[in-house]
Amino acid sequence: MANDSSAHIAGQARVTSHNEQGDRTARSVIIVLAGLYVAQAIPVYLVAAAMPAIFRAQGISLVSIGSMALLMLPWVVKFLWAPIVDRYSFAAFGRRRSWIIPMQLISVGIITYLSTLNVAEQLHILFPLLMVLALSSSTQDIATDGFAVEHLAPKDQPLGNAVQGGSVAAGVLIGGSLSLFLHDLWGWSFALKTAAGLSFLTLLPLLFFRENPRKDKGVDGESKPRPSIIGFVKRNNTLMLLFFALLFRLPEGLVKGVEQAFLVDYGFSLSQIGLVSGGAAACVGLGGSAIAVVLIKRAGLMQFLWLIGTLRTLCFLGYASVALLDYRGVAVLVGLSAANTFIRYMEIVGLYSAFMRVSSLKQAGTDFTILSCANLFVYMLGSVAAGFIAQHSGYGILFSLATVCSVAGILASMHFFKKASIGKGQQTAEDADLSTTSPIKT
Repeated sequence: MANDSSAHIAGQARVTSHNEQGDRTARSVIIVLAGLYVAQAIPVYLVAAAMPAIFRAQGISLVSIGSMALLMLPWVVKFLWAPIVDRYSFAAFGRRRSWIIPMQLISVGIITYLSTLNVAEQLHILFPLLMVLALSSSTQDIATDGFAVEHLAPKDQPLGNAVQGGSVAAGVLIGGSLSLFLHDLWGWSFALKTAAGLSFLTLLPLLFFRENPRKDKGVDGESKPRPSIIGFVKRNNTLMLLFFALLFRLPEGLVKGVEQAFLVDYGFSLSQIGLVSGGAAACVGLGGSAIAVVLIKRAGLMQFLWLIGTLRTLCFLGYASVALLDYRGVAVLVGLSAANTFIRYMEIVGLYSAFMRVSSLKQAGTDFTILSCANLFVYMLGSVAAGFIAQHSGYGILFSLATVCSVAGILASMHFFKKASIGKGQQTAEDADLSTTSPIKT
């Protein structure tokens, strides 16, 4: 009896020690991810949020500033080279570090070089440099997302995606708001060098982290398929996954694409809009990301997405109502903008958790990138369409259309959520090469 009792106690101690080690590893992964997502968000929002205002203040034409939208192209088509990022690396350096660190150093180097330029006089080299910056940042994002899928256990994925949402908010504040503030105080060079320095510092946790990805329980060696877009396409549930990714976010760009213009037309000053969409919105977004983690764990991912779809529809209905009634109450408009941001950050946590669940460990970066690109593509289409619809039919018609599309989108996308077995995760949605007779489980 004494021996049995001792063995039982020793077994419990080993389990406790293993759980504690797992918790420490999960915390380390979350810290690294926070640094990585902030590191790549700073350059993105330096270009997207700060530079247009700075360039306009320097007298650069609206045509040149508008052409900066093309810099989003690498983020939409990055799935084309995602298999390369999954396939090639230096094993001794780390599968994901082999890409993340060089890409981040390229981004930091470009920002530092830009800080030495007189933009108004050297505009001809600005766009090529910013395109290289977009390419390096989007490539880094592939590797970072792959790192997240490989190192986060399913139970930790909502928290990891909440960290990503919070890091984006931090990127808005540092790359956007802080850069504008520093530019006003000390000029272009100081603002960009500060952004470059902070972007580099947030990369440091990765340098002290040893990669230890979750393992694929499929076939090892030569028979294991190489990462590829075809590998994703061959999955039995490919179309259902893509339809879910495309349809859920279908109506969002119809509202977000013209939200700031709508506020301008309804009497808001640029400083008020900056306050609402900048610092205040980032704080609301952080709260939304944190709440999303709790709700997903308690209610489950499927119920959470139904809730988000319902809340989003009600928010869009609010926009449609104020536009059709021409209501210009500041408190209501600010509340709608804050609610839209709050819901959008929660939505991203849920969607990215779904994408992580169905991303194969054989090609984590490729699968996640394809789904996130599909998500971004439909959002951008909605944003482009929003301007034309608002211009010719008015905000009321546009927001009413967005409300109807939100209802249709959530109903259709959740149908494909079930069909693709997304709620069951990788064990039932995992793909296999069609040459095999049964799916490879992870």
